[in-house]
Amino acid sequence: MKVLILCTGNSCRSQMAHGFLQSFDKKIKVFSAGTEPALRVNPMAVDVMKKDGIDISHHKPVNVDQYLNDEWDYVITVCDHANETCPVFPGKVRHRLHIGFEDPSETKGNYTEVINEFYRIRNDIRDEFYRLYETELRKKL
Repeated sequence: MKVLILCTGNSCRSQMAHGFLQSFDKKIKVFSAGTEPALRVNPMAVDVMKKDGIDISHHKPVNVDQYLNDEWDYVITVCDHANETCPVFPGKVRHRLHIGFEDPSETKGNYTEVINEFYRIRNDIRDEFYRLYETELRKKL
């Protein structure tokens, strides 16, 4: 099974979803990309994932353009902007889903407020992607 997770910057939400989904089952080939990729993965995303035992420090944001002609079992957008601007995939896409999350990198406040928002979104992503894995993906492996 091959899954692509899309976000705008591919620096936070899509990277966390990528890390979680890959950790649930190594048989799933997981990729993530952005419609407007950032220069690097958000360090706070790396930190909160590490606290949950998942290392995404080696991940790099990439442009979705490099995946457009590939075949996918699932293309999943995790932010509204990517959902609205998601390009047409000339390759075959069996299922296209949108599971939206707020962007924790847009949180304003002191360090504690910002990191707590990263933890909240990380937990939401973990829970939603585990639900998807249990109810849909695992049955198709």
